[in-house]
Amino acid sequence: MSIIDVSGITKVYRQYKRFPGFVGSLRSLVTRQYTEEVAVRNLTFSIKEGEAVGYLGPNGAGKSTMIKMMTGILVPTSGELRVMGVVPHEARQRNSQHIGVVFGQRSQLWWDLPVRDSFDLHKYIYKLSDTVFQNNLKYYTELLSLSSFINRPVRQLSLGQRMRVEIAMALLHDPKILFLDEPTIGLDVMAKEQIREFLRMINQEKKVSIILTTHDMKDIEEICHRMIVVNKGNMVYDGSVEQLRTTLGDQRQVIIYFREEPGLIDIPEMKLTHDEGLRKTYLFEKKDRTVFDCVNQIASEHDIEDATIEGVDIDSVIRNLYRKLEEDELANGM
Repeated sequence: MSIIDVSGITKVYRQYKRFPGFVGSLRSLVTRQYTEEVAVRNLTFSIKEGEAVGYLGPNGAGKSTMIKMMTGILVPTSGELRVMGVVPHEARQRNSQHIGVVFGQRSQLWWDLPVRDSFDLHKYIYKLSDTVFQNNLKYYTELLSLSSFINRPVRQLSLGQRMRVEIAMALLHDPKILFLDEPTIGLDVMAKEQIREFLRMINQEKKVSIILTTHDMKDIEEICHRMIVVNKGNMVYDGSVEQLRTTLGDQRQVIIYFREEPGLIDIPEMKLTHDEGLRKTYLFEKKDRTVFDCVNQIASEHDIEDATIEGVDIDSVIRNLYRKLEEDELANGM
């Protein structure tokens, strides 16, 4: 069953044009000209209950605009959008009962108050019963290890602690959908892993649907089963990471440990991407030869100690997609 249905959604921002200089300022008072910028263009997709979806795109691709329309903050210019059966901007209060929102660079916590006070306020805003509130508070406090700082003011928390609190508060009212915008931005490796593990758990066990925007591709790889990629307002991909790897070609990452500096290795299929002395990383792109043929040729010509072959990471896959989009635009004269 779909809990989010997007059909032909377009969002156009209209800005009044300002003319430079003093004369231009006078002209602006009597002349109303404006420019239009299409942030989202004719998007159509649906998200089922329990899905974890990464919503990706470069800066300015329209990600935040789409999220704001799904949460009811912005009104679409055209098209149809329903979340849990309602139009978000027409029923914002009802919509808010079913969604949780976490923006990595914006806080919903009271800065000078203890964490527990923010939780108590959330209880009254969402009119939660004592039983539901206490059960959920205990559940998320244990899972996210909040007990050691739940009585401390928010301003005294580390970034990782604050993000755990933000996620817990977004889930206190049992939402069906959790929107996350850069939830691991600025966090250290351990904090990121803890949050990723928690999000995987609530998606799998509590069937909370997750819509995640991030520039950290590891978040997508470890949390999301599906990716929607947008560019300049248009959808350019909707599917799994593995499907995208297949679409962009069969690439492998080859790490070779040399016993002596090999110098330049001239094999068309092998592109040097990282040079760390005797440890070199190559990107292999399948053409007329296999990766094993190329590694065997290198081993026959140079003294190597070890070699590993693995699939390219998701960052490389996404970079290749953006590069392909740019090449297509140039080819089409855009």
